[in-house]
Amino acid sequence: MLDFDVAQSRLATAGKPPSISESCLLHQATGRILAQTLFATLDLPPADNSAMDGYAISYADYTPGRQFPVQQRCFAGDQPQALQPGKTIRLFTGSLIPKDADTVVMQEDGVETDNQLEITTPPLKGAHIRLQGEDVRTGKQLLAKGTLISAAEIALLASQGYAEITVYSRLKVGILTTGDELIQPGQPRRNEQIYNSNGVMLASLIENMGASVVHVLHALDTEASLRAALETLLADCDLVLTVGGVSVGEKDLVKPTIEQLGGTLDLWRVRMKPGKPVALAYAQDKPIVCLPGNPVSAFAVFTVLVSPLIRHMQGRAQVFPELQYGKLSADKVFNDKREEFLRVRAESNGQGLGLLLPHPQQGSGIISSLPWATGFARIPANTPVNNGDVVPYYDLRHWLA
Repeated sequence: MLDFDVAQSRLATAGKPPSISESCLLHQATGRILAQTLFATLDLPPADNSAMDGYAISYADYTPGRQFPVQQRCFAGDQPQALQPGKTIRLFTGSLIPKDADTVVMQEDGVETDNQLEITTPPLKGAHIRLQGEDVRTGKQLLAKGTLISAAEIALLASQGYAEITVYSRLKVGILTTGDELIQPGQPRRNEQIYNSNGVMLASLIENMGASVVHVLHALDTEASLRAALETLLADCDLVLTVGGVSVGEKDLVKPTIEQLGGTLDLWRVRMKPGKPVALAYAQDKPIVCLPGNPVSAFAVFTVLVSPLIRHMQGRAQVFPELQYGKLSADKVFNDKREEFLRVRAESNGQGLGLLLPHPQQGSGIISSLPWATGFARIPANTPVNNGDVVPYYDLRHWLA
C-alpha cells in the first residue's frame, strides 16, 4: 500500500496553480485568494491621535492643583488648534493630538468646572496617545500573494484605502457520483435503494473552501452514462471528483471510461483507515480524483488528501494547515496496519493540550459520527496507542477552510 504521507504529497501538487486573475470589489472578496502582494499606502494611524476621551496638555505645564483653561473642544474629524502654554484642549477618542501637546489626561482623571480643568490624578508623559504609524508604516507589506481573504484582511485593506483588489479566478470543481442503487434525497425510495449523500456533502465541503461547484452529476453504472457525465465535467471544470466505481468489481467502470476518454488512471491503495481506495487520473490535462463510495471514507479522504490539492489549485500560499496535537482519551488500545484517522471531539483539559475523545463507533458506515466530530486523530500504523498518548489532530475548522 502507498504510504499516507506520500499519497498526500503527490495529491497536493496533482493540479496546476491558477494563472488567471480578476479584479474584485473589496466587500465581495471574502473567501477569495489574493493574486498580488499588497503594500501599505499610508501610515496607520495617519497622525497622532487620542486613545481616550480626555484632555491634551503639555506635560511640562503640569503641577498638582493647577487649573488648565480649556482652549478648544476638538472632536474626531476636527482640526485642533496649536496648544497654547498652560492650557488644555478637550479631546475625544480619535481626535488629533494638537501641536505642542504631548500627553492626554483621561477624563476620569480630571474635573472640568466653568471651562477650567483640574487634574486629580498625576499624568504620565506621553500617555494615551496613538502614535502615527505605530500600527503600519507606508510601504510595509500588508498581505502576501496567496493570502485567503477574510473579514480581518478586508478590514486592514479598507483602512489603507483599497476599494478593490486582484484575486485569482475561482477554482471550478465538478462532482460525479456513481451507482445504480443511489437516488436523490426527496425522491420515493425502494427497499434496495439508498439516498445519495456524497454529492451534496462534497458540494458543501468545496463551497466552504471558496471554490465553485459547477456541476453535481450522477451516473448509472454504464460506460455510456459515465462517459457523458465525465465529458461534461471535463469541459467545464478545472478539477473533477468522482465517488465510487473505481474498485475491481464488474460494475466498477470509472477506470475504463476515463481511459476511453484518453486519460490515465493510477489506482492507489493508501495506507489509511478509513479511505484506502483512492485514484488519481488525468484527462484533457485536468486532474480527476476518485474517492471511495462510503460517505465517511469520502469525507475523510477529502479532508486530509483532497483539501490540500484544492488549496494548491486556488493559489493559496498555505496548502497544509498547521497540525495540532492532543491527548487521546480512550478505554482501548489502537493498533492497526494502516494509519487510522479516528473521528474525535476535542475538549479542553485546562493544561494546554486538549483531550481527544473518539466516537464510540468508528465503522466507516457511521455517518452520524461526522457532525459529532471536531476533527481526526491520526493513529500511526503498527504502533500501539494508549489512553493519554499524544497524537496529531486534524482540526476540521482549519482543514476544511
